Amino acid sequence: MTADQRKKMIILMINMFIAIGSFGIIIPILPAYLVSINQGGTAAGLMIAIFAGAQFIFSPIAGKWADQYGRRKMIIYGLAGLTLSMFVFYAVDSIWLLYASRVIGGIGAALLIPAIFAYVADITTLEQRAKGNSWVSASMSLGIVVGPGIGGFLADFGLKFPFLISAIVSLVSVVFSMLVLKETERTQNAQAFAMPHADEPMFKKLIQSVKMPFFIPLIITLVMSFGLMAYESVLGLFVDNQFGATPQDIAFMVTSTGIVSVIVQLFVVDRIVRSFGEVKVLNMFIAVAAFGFFLSLFANSYGMFFVISLIIFLATSILRPVLNTLISKLAGDQQGFAMGMNNAYMSIGNVLGPTLAGMLYDIKITYPFVLGLVLLAITFSITLLWQKQTYKNNTHLKPEKI
Repeated sequence: MTADQRKKMIILMINMFIAIGSFGIIIPILPAYLVSINQGGTAAGLMIAIFAGAQFIFSPIAGKWADQYGRRKMIIYGLAGLTLSMFVFYAVDSIWLLYASRVIGGIGAALLIPAIFAYVADITTLEQRAKGNSWVSASMSLGIVVGPGIGGFLADFGLKFPFLISAIVSLVSVVFSMLVLKETERTQNAQAFAMPHADEPMFKKLIQSVKMPFFIPLIITLVMSFGLMAYESVLGLFVDNQFGATPQDIAFMVTSTGIVSVIVQLFVVDRIVRSFGEVKVLNMFIAVAAFGFFLSLFANSYGMFFVISLIIFLATSILRPVLNTLISKLAGDQQGFAMGMNNAYMSIGNVLGPTLAGMLYDIKITYPFVLGLVLLAITFSITLLWQKQTYKNNTHLKPEKI
């Protein structure tokens, strides 16, 4: 990349890191804060589900606006939405206003994230595209890792103090972008970012996806997102209720599992896939994730639950890129549509998982883990049947080459 490209990439990475990290700051504090305003698992689940739902609904609109009005405006507006969301979260204690702040935050994320990746498409060549996207994705992962750690540290100064710091940092990123980020020149590269079927309603796209050869991997993506977000949404509440975990304990757990996920994705996934193939890795780590949910039912200490969480996050950090690769291989010339559907199914899981898990948690705190275990077991069976049928219809393909 040229010096100008690297400069623009750094600006985008800083914005993505701040956006993701500022939300991560609140994760360790959320359980104790919800308890302080007499809320429980249902509220914790809805906090995540409402954000994901607003992001899911507005993402297609935001993509069109990024094409129509420019990347820079959408990035700034998106950061402004996240900033407003955090200031509302800091200023109020009403649960309904807190839910409203999550809607604002979800809309902000919907405006921001597609615009950033579209910006990358504008400033890179086709050969540079994967590298540029990986840099931005790495900044997202870093924000996920660093945010909770900072939140746990800031909790020493008061439960709501991390919300204020998150809002201020996000505001700085808005000003920073207004001053240094320039609008891109629209090139043919930008057209490569647009997905086929972009103008069709999302419901119609979902119906079309049922007939695609990558439909079962999409279902696996949905279930994995459902289970992981269900697990994450009640994780803090569970260790607080069962083991008296502090915000610092929760921050350490989330940060540690995040670091493991980043390391595994950077250095382990490619080697495992090259050794065993996508299909075998998929089978192995769906089983590992299910085993982790099973063990969660018997955790009797913070340390044991911490190890179990590492197992679950390890499995999902391997499954996610493997599923992306498998869907891409099965998509043929439908790459844009396939990746769009991959994101859509993931978003559906991100909405349904926390919502149902929070409700089940308020009935019995282990029910979310039972739900995850049952769904993963069913998914494992469906996966084996799908693979058997795929091999039967494509006898010239080896399992690892699907």
